[in-house]
Formats: sequence, structure tokens, C-alpha cells
Amino acid sequence: MNWKEIYQQKITTAEEAIKHIQNGQRVAVSHAAGVPQVCIKALCNSSDKFKDVEIYHMLCLGDGEYMYPEKASNFRHITNFVGANSRKAIEENRADFFPAFFHEVPAMIRNKTLKIDVALVQVSEPDENGYCSFGISCDYTKPAAECAPLVIAEVNKQMPYIGGDNLIHVSDLDYIVETDYAPYTLPAAKIGNVEQAIGKNCANLVPNGATLQLGIGAIPDAVLLFLKDKKDLGIHTEMFSDGVMELVKSGVVNGKMKTLHPGKMLATFLMGSKALYDFVDHNPDVEMYPVDYVNNPSVIAQNDNMISINSCIEVDLMGQVVSESIGDRQFSGVGGQVDYVRGASLSKGGKSIMAMPSTARGGASSRIVTRIADGAAVTTSRNEVDYVVTEYGIAHLKGKTLRQRAEALISIAHPDFRDDLLTFYRKKFG
Repeated sequence: MNWKEIYQQKITTAEEAIKHIQNGQRVAVSHAAGVPQVCIKALCNSSDKFKDVEIYHMLCLGDGEYMYPEKASNFRHITNFVGANSRKAIEENRADFFPAFFHEVPAMIRNKTLKIDVALVQVSEPDENGYCSFGISCDYTKPAAECAPLVIAEVNKQMPYIGGDNLIHVSDLDYIVETDYAPYTLPAAKIGNVEQAIGKNCANLVPNGATLQLGIGAIPDAVLLFLKDKKDLGIHTEMFSDGVMELVKSGVVNGKMKTLHPGKMLATFLMGSKALYDFVDHNPDVEMYPVDYVNNPSVIAQNDNMISINSCIEVDLMGQVVSESIGDRQFSGVGGQVDYVRGASLSKGGKSIMAMPSTARGGASSRIVTRIADGAAVTTSRNEVDYVVTEYGIAHLKGKTLRQRAEALISIAHPDFRDDLLTFYRKKFG
């Protein structure tokens, strides 16, 4: 039997496919913009037929209807990364958070520390050999599909086909739901004067020939604006968005100086515009790999001049970085921040950067603080922090004493808060 015959035998509707999910099972859903929209809608429409079904994903775009209060007895979300649509459920104890480095999730799935019963995924149409691409969500999605006893796949005509270690054969899918819709997109972030200043400061730390890891949002996008005069940059990153695409088109990013996968842009998931998804579709220069490869510090370190740029919520005067919680409120998760901080530190010529505005709450509070907020979790320890950047400058902390760290951080704090920070500094250090 050829793959086309196998494919035809597995086609069903979303409503029929989800009937194979049993009460009490754990369902892994494709990450981020790769969420299988049709099957999720069918699941929520039939919520009264389910009880105590756990739904695992990290960031997942969409409204997250399965996390609504009225569905609390039907579905329970578990995650190691909190997004805008899941924060309320976490705060109201209708969902559960567990700490984990992103790159460790596939191993947790494989050894059943994070046991998955059903993988509910979105993939591209099959190629001439019967292989579908996981498209813009490889990360933990591919490992979940490889390990789950049951795989339900939405084969979406509009999902980009991206190579690398990002494929699954139709024979490994149990049920196929054919769909045709645009994957979720993200609007461009608004870049203000503060973000521009931060971006310029970060760009000053990026040498020609560097390999970059960038996140998403106004600050990473602002950094990209100031890299237009750089040469021969490469990409090895958890994810990238539209700004990277523009640098490729201008020739700034070509990957020819990369010491690992030269000429290739590596990522584990993507979020951005339709233009980005069109750009990566069947693009031989873009490769996706599971997160236990892309975010593995020992793999990251094989890129010389690896530059990691991440954002954070607050930094205390010792250099402790809080990136995932506001006090005891879980706001996001560690994601790949520590993975890349460690990978960059092991890279020849590598640097890791924590970038943030100097203030929060519209200027009402400083992000550089004497002590982290009560109940907050330290994401990146003071032992691992390299550079901290605000719109007021760059503080290099590696190799600095506690006194020197405090001085450097105060110098890049907002002027409105420097006196209070200096008062604390004088009491502590004399």
C-alpha cells in the first residue's frame, strides 16, 4: 500500500477524531502559532462529553476556551510557560504550572516524566514521499507526536513546509483532519524611543559574524533595526520573527560565518506575519529542530560568537534576574533563557545579554531593584548573568564584585530611582 492510500484511509472529521480522547488522558497540543484550531474548537464544543482531560502546551495562541471557568471539570491545563490566555486560569487554580527548562521537555516526554497520551498537532500537506512538516512548531510537538500512543493531525494546506528534523510520515498519524486556514499570526510590536535606545545599546555588543538568539517583542525587533550595518550574521535561536526575515533580504544575515550549520537559520518554533510564513515555506535556508537540540546549551555553544539577547522583569543589585514572575504571580516561564545564557557562556567569543526598560508601570517603579520582589523566582542566577542593558547603557557583570555590580547597575537605572539605589548601596558597602 502506498502512502497516498494510507493517507486516504486515515481521513476523518475533527468531531470524529476527538472521540478517541478518553477521560483522564493527557493531550499535548502543538505549540504557539501551530495550535490545531479546528480540533481544539471541536473539543471545546463537545466539552460536556469529557471529564478531567489534561491539556499540555506551553504558549498557545487563540482564546484558550478549554481554560474557561465553566469547563474546569472537563479540561485542566498544565504548562511550564504561562501566556496571556492562561494567566487567569493559573491564578484561579484552574490550571497548573511546573518549572522546567524548555530544552528538557522532550526528554521528560520520552521518559514519561511528562506522560503524553494523545498528540493533537497541526502539520503541512505531505510531500512527494508522504512526509508532513510540523511547520512553525517543532519544539516539543514533534517529540510528543513520536511518543504518544494516539496522534491526531490537522493537515493544513496553509501550514508552511519547513525542513530539518521537522517531519512525520503519514503512516505515523492515526487520524487525519484536512483543514485550510491561516495559522495564527502576530502583529508587529510597537517600538518606542526607549526600545530604540535599548536596541542600539544591544547592537553595540554584536560583532560582525556573530550568531544570534533573539526572542519576540519590541526589544528584539529594535535590536534588529540597529544591525543593518553588520556583516555575515547567523541565526541559531529558539524562535524568530519578521525582523530576521528583513535582515536576510538585505544580506546582513547569511550564516556564512556560522561554525554550526553554516548558511542555515535554525529555530524550534516561529511566530510572525503571513509574510514570514510565506518566506520560510520550502525555504532550504531555514531548518527547524526539536527544542532538545536547538536549545541544548552544548549545541548552542558550538556556534562561535554566540550572542543571546533576552528580556527580563527585574534585576537586583547583585545581578539576580527575574524573568518569569511578578512577586509570587507566575507571569510567563523560563522558556529558553537559561539554555541560551549557558550556551553563550560556553561559546568562543559568546555573550549573553539581559535587556529591559529601566522602569515598569509607566515609570512608577524601577526594574533595577535593591531586592527582588517578595515571592519572585530567580530565573537566571547572579553567577550566570553577563550583560544587562537598559536605555541608559550597558552593565557588564561577569567577573565583577558585588560592589562593582551594584555600581554598574545603578549607572544604567532610571535617574528618578538612582538616589534610592545609592542610599541602599552606601548602607551596604559604606
